Amino acid sequence: MADGTKAVVDTSTADAAADEAALAAAIDELGSGNTAPAGSADASSADSAETPDKADGDEDGDEDGPVPEAPAAAVSEETSEITAPLSVHEIAAELAAGPPRKKPAPAPQPASDKRRPTDPQPTLDPRDTATLPRTLPAPMRHSGDKIGHRYLLEECISQTETFSSWRAVDEKLRRAVGVHLMASGHQRARKVLAAAKSAALLGDPRFVQVLDAVQENELVYIVREWLPHASDLAKLLADGPMEPHEAYQMVRQVADAVAAAHRRGKAHLRLTPRCVLRTDSGQYRINGIAVDAALRGLPAEDSTGDAAEDAQRTDTRAIGALLFAALTHRWPYPEDRYDLKGLPKDLQNAAPDQVRAGVHKGLSELAARALFDHPPHHAEPITTPEELVRAIAELPRIRQPEPELPAFPTPPRHHGHALPTAPVPTRVADPAVAPLPASSRPTAARRTRRRLRRVVKATAWTVALGAIGVASWQFVGSLRNSNQAVATPQTSISSTAASARPTAHTPVPIQIKGAESYNPLGDGPEGTDSVKNAVDGDPNTAWTTGWYVDQLGPKPPALKVGTGLLIDLGSPQSVSSVTVQFKDGEQAAEVRVPNAAAAANPTAARPESFSVVAARKAGLNVDYALESPVTTRYLLIWLTSLNKDSDGRYRGHVAEVKVSG
Repeated sequence: MADGTKAVVDTSTADAAADEAALAAAIDELGSGNTAPAGSADASSADSAETPDKADGDEDGDEDGPVPEAPAAAVSEETSEITAPLSVHEIAAELAAGPPRKKPAPAPQPASDKRRPTDPQPTLDPRDTATLPRTLPAPMRHSGDKIGHRYLLEECISQTETFSSWRAVDEKLRRAVGVHLMASGHQRARKVLAAAKSAALLGDPRFVQVLDAVQENELVYIVREWLPHASDLAKLLADGPMEPHEAYQMVRQVADAVAAAHRRGKAHLRLTPRCVLRTDSGQYRINGIAVDAALRGLPAEDSTGDAAEDAQRTDTRAIGALLFAALTHRWPYPEDRYDLKGLPKDLQNAAPDQVRAGVHKGLSELAARALFDHPPHHAEPITTPEELVRAIAELPRIRQPEPELPAFPTPPRHHGHALPTAPVPTRVADPAVAPLPASSRPTAARRTRRRLRRVVKATAWTVALGAIGVASWQFVGSLRNSNQAVATPQTSISSTAASARPTAHTPVPIQIKGAESYNPLGDGPEGTDSVKNAVDGDPNTAWTTGWYVDQLGPKPPALKVGTGLLIDLGSPQSVSSVTVQFKDGEQAAEVRVPNAAAAANPTAARPESFSVVAARKAGLNVDYALESPVTTRYLLIWLTSLNKDSDGRYRGHVAEVKVSG
């Protein structure tokens, strides 16, 4: 048979003669069809594929004896396992199918390993990529394309064989969003839509919200919240490991959120450093709940049974890996992932405090228990997010490090015209004069009179020297005034008025250390790529805000009342004036400074936490003179009116900012 299995012929007595005749005819036909040698030109492609095996058989025949005939050799190779004659139908099937092929050798089974040697969260699931339809790759889109007559694609964030991720703008609500695109005919499309809709119903603010999930013609797109002011954990770990208090806050917030999702029957299944985002306020939010796993074809969790336990263990192990990376600045698997070095083989199953010195003992044990099935020191493993939340609550309190005090500048010394003082006279004993005997020493009354005379003399000298100093100072001042009068002759009236006024304050330029966008009423910073142009000393370059359909203002249809540019002076400075040079048209702004509560983190403060120190002015080159000098590190240029560009949209353009003290 073609599959090489054994068969037994069972024929009835009535059909015995017919079967024997047909069998004999088939055998004759088989014999006549196989009389050609293996290397003849009439051999089929399948026979040609078997040529190397037949050549080996011929070499063996030369050594052992005469070469058998070709038909006999073919039968002995291909039917050596057959122990019973074939039926007529089986022989006909053999003739129609051609010579049977040898079954391929089974693939060797990989050796078992006690620990998974690779990251349990692969980028693509190997069980699914082999069956991807080649005719349905990720939809090709370009910047400027519009999805659903609403979402304008701006920048492609990532591209795989299955889907692509974009940063886009919701033109209806005028806000930034994230969009995943996938072909609607793909086998994962329905699972992705179902996962996105279930994630949207979660309604937990600790997760990045899914805003829309739509199948439109040949396209499936998932729209999610976009957090431009947040940084993912991989970026936070680029410079080194976290402080214990920050690592504690991260694992506590992430574990609480994941545990709450599992209580509602939802799992993440692909919790990586790219999915954990920290906002400016210090809150951690999780991106891609259920959706990331569906996009990559990872198996979804079940509400009951072993599948739910596997999902809980997967998410718990992932949180343990995040904490391990935050404490050690290493990825706890052999591979290098997320810009982190993997662990060498001799450090597998090692706790974080064994990988890096100085790691917090309690957090190290917590990471090992969540990550490993067999933690070091025979500790009990943590297998569910709920258990992890309870273990975190039992940790001793981890104190936040004391904030560094700002470096205040040394106050300048004012060199006034101090009056000279007379030196205190001192008596120097003359060694040549012998001391008087005790009987001839002055009495107490005489000593008192001498002291009084000394005090009077010293006072007289002090007054005399002081009078001389004052007279000299007045004489020098009169000479200076006379010289200025000769150099710049003026009328007697103006000279008298000038001498009556106090000396005018000369502005001293203050160096600006940095600037950043301040947009608490919007979706995030505006014009981050060009913000440095506002303080680079070049008036031809400018910081440009985002565009607005309507002018800023307190009443509709205005989107918000203002947006701003936060100036950092590096340390508290005494500020007396600010000059703002606008570009491409007149704009209006006012100068504000943060109050004491907002000075620690002004980018996260609301506009009402800033005090107005210079009222609103409009123009191209505006000078803001403060009524009295203000000591501050941060200045806010709060834009309240923007310029209308040639495309009909409103934008702010700040070319240069200068600060004086």
